[in-house]
Amino acid sequence: MKVVEHIKNAKKTLFSFELLPPLKGKGIQSIFDTIDPLMEFNPPFIDVTYHREDFIYKQRENGLLEKVAYRKRPGTVAICAAIMHRYNVDAVPHLICGGFTKEETENALIELAFLGIDNVLVLRGDSRKAEPNFIPTPGGHAFASELLKQVSDLNNGVYMHDEELSTATNFCIGVAGYPEKHFEAPNMKTDMVYLKKKVDLGAEFIVTQMFFDNQKYIDFVKLCRANGIDVPIIPGLKAITGKKQLINLPKIFNIDIPSDLSEAINQCKTDEDVKKIGVDWLIHQSKGLIEAGAPVLHYYTMGNAEPTLQIAKAIF
Repeated sequence: MKVVEHIKNAKKTLFSFELLPPLKGKGIQSIFDTIDPLMEFNPPFIDVTYHREDFIYKQRENGLLEKVAYRKRPGTVAICAAIMHRYNVDAVPHLICGGFTKEETENALIELAFLGIDNVLVLRGDSRKAEPNFIPTPGGHAFASELLKQVSDLNNGVYMHDEELSTATNFCIGVAGYPEKHFEAPNMKTDMVYLKKKVDLGAEFIVTQMFFDNQKYIDFVKLCRANGIDVPIIPGLKAITGKKQLINLPKIFNIDIPSDLSEAINQCKTDEDVKKIGVDWLIHQSKGLIEAGAPVLHYYTMGNAEPTLQIAKAIF
């Protein structure tokens, strides 16, 4: 079932979460261990992230270094198939621009359609660690809007090589939204222009970057509606579980952390105290978002189900 259909049929705010594929060489049991305790809260869909390739340097026998591409967390498509088979819930794979040609993207979409996967979340993706800016893969997409158009084209039966009698796909397409502005956008007005373009190209729902102040989400939704963006807007949420995240989260995701939250965490003496503050803050956030009419509360587990489990027990 499509994400928008789950939302339309719901009588209350829904619960969903996002998973990281395990590190290369690890088994899928770690995924099941994350999902199993959260299933009692009936998530209608579960997101699975995609990770681009990066480079490592291996020394040859002659002493020279060889640049080798590798994927740290492969297996998104297979994990989605396993989730649907084991739990009978919809999986939402992420699609990214970086590391994939248009041909590879089309092949991945065909595989997803074969598996009966109805939803995708379209993202540009991150740059490689050694690259300060995003560099498109040769033969791939430079922007999420370009990738989104490719998915929309397949939904209209338009394939890259004009295959005869091609069957149109039927993906429900999600995109990312940034309540505190995308870090590359010069201002929120420009960011809205690009987001509206994605909706016009076929995006049916938006999942936001994490935030820690509900007013930012409320203002973002109002701004979207004022700009003719009328699709469901799902808040993305994460509990802070360590003091280092006060530095890393703003740096990586270009977000603000409220002073009340950062001061409370800085006063903590133990890691457990930090986790309690982070979980309590997100429980309070979650209750406020339900009151504000959020259609779904979407939690970023980052491979650790315990904080999300504590929050879900308090909310759902």
